[in-house]
Amino acid sequence: MMDIKTDKEKLLFEIERLKKELKKKKKYGLVWEEKPEEVVEMCKEKLPVLKEVKNKEIITDKDKPVNLLIEGDNYHALSVLNYTHAKKIDVIYIDPPYNTGNKDFIFNDRYVDREDAYRHSKWLAFMGKRLKLAKNLLKDTGVIFISIDDNEMAQLKLLMDHSDLFGENNFINIFVWNKKNVVQNDAKFASVNHEYVVAYARNISKLGSFNLLPRTDELNARYNNPDNDLRGPWTSVALQAKSGTESNIYEITFSSGVKWKPVPGTYPRLTKESLIKAYQEGRLWFGKSGKNVPRLKKYLSEVKKGVVSNSILLPQEVGSTQMAKELLKKILCKNIFETPKPLGLIEKLIMLAARENALVLDFMAGSGTTGHAVLDLNKEDSGGRQFILCTNNQDENGGHKICTDICYPRIKNVIFGYGNKEGLGGNIKYFKTDFVVYDEPTDKNKIKLTDQATEMLCVKEGTFELVRDGEDFKIFKNSNHYTGIIFDHMAIPAFKKATRDIKGKFSIYIFSLGDETFDDEFKDIKQKVQLSPIPEAILRVYRKIFR
Repeated sequence: MMDIKTDKEKLLFEIERLKKELKKKKKYGLVWEEKPEEVVEMCKEKLPVLKEVKNKEIITDKDKPVNLLIEGDNYHALSVLNYTHAKKIDVIYIDPPYNTGNKDFIFNDRYVDREDAYRHSKWLAFMGKRLKLAKNLLKDTGVIFISIDDNEMAQLKLLMDHSDLFGENNFINIFVWNKKNVVQNDAKFASVNHEYVVAYARNISKLGSFNLLPRTDELNARYNNPDNDLRGPWTSVALQAKSGTESNIYEITFSSGVKWKPVPGTYPRLTKESLIKAYQEGRLWFGKSGKNVPRLKKYLSEVKKGVVSNSILLPQEVGSTQMAKELLKKILCKNIFETPKPLGLIEKLIMLAARENALVLDFMAGSGTTGHAVLDLNKEDSGGRQFILCTNNQDENGGHKICTDICYPRIKNVIFGYGNKEGLGGNIKYFKTDFVVYDEPTDKNKIKLTDQATEMLCVKEGTFELVRDGEDFKIFKNSNHYTGIIFDHMAIPAFKKATRDIKGKFSIYIFSLGDETFDDEFKDIKQKVQLSPIPEAILRVYRKIFR
């Protein structure tokens, strides 16, 4: 009995000790109850792959980049992309479910309603898993933009600040988008006219800054040239500012007799020497009479070639929800999607964060606005941007399926044109997520995964044109690169013979039950090839994700 009592006392003592330790380690942060998700759990026995839907391919110009549309659950699509596109993406934009409780968020095949006690936990579990995979895809200079409203804004910010995701040091900005021009007079408290776009960097120290936006005609119109200054149009600014030091305050009398000194509470914008020099160079404006308080000329030729974005996004600048709905109705000839984002909003975000050859990902693509925005920008500036869209094919309003009935037709119509609107051109390949049973690492399962990995490897390398289709090896190419897939290492001599006269670099994937790359077999052409074992190269990524 003494032993039992002693053990119990020891246990109670240890519990109290642990409680005290936990209190010491308390940290500020977000805590939620993790909820298992069926699409995640299935990956423990079935590994996702891609299968091309050939009859949905659109190629209008072989010299232009190929864009991708992936139909399937975005967790599975992101898992595949973690192998094919790790650290390759410049910009991610997503418009996730807002979790309003009004049939906008599905978790484990059921809508999450407002009365669900675990509503926020389910949303956080859903988003956290996908954002962790998404971060792996961004370049060090990459940026992610996430649309959201008040239902999950607070939770999203804390989730993104988590060290396992992006971290608060990589927070860039929260844009406030005024989504409509009208006031909702039947609102109980206030007309909610805004949503948010949350922006984070993969590594803010590598990003540097956002791009400047093009100057508008309205901004340039503020500059004129009333005195025919040979330096061109100008505007003027006051010679005093609200900050400075007492030691720099001075008075000056110009040769014209005009006196100047800063008004009380302000300080000179220039030193006395700089101000005299500006006067001598004719950079001061004394008004048409020549006797007014002088102002400093600011020339249009001297201002930045662009402007910094405002954090408030107005409908007249980026579009409204109503404008987005009207545009989508024109493209599809029917109103079947209630909440598309305006084209101008996505275009502005892409322009801020990336150059003309950016790779843009939207893994919650919905109606396909992001793809449309990329094609539109390319048409406008002859850019070479590419997009990857991922969306499921669940029913939308009226039984229309998101991917096949909304997203794909929209992209197809803007490529070829609709109504009297000229087509934007572009290329797209359509893939669906599929699965390979891999419940254990047997030789049979490794062979099976290798046989089903061809499309994934082509997506990884961007080589889609079939050059050689054999039983033991296949060869694909794009304009400047080749991909070889060897299913039996005994076929290496035949592969080398078939590619002897092909000029250009090769990425070669060779089936191996282990991790053998067969370097010795290619040592005579090692400068020409890059070797990888399959399926081990794929399994290495999947083990990290699904462990």
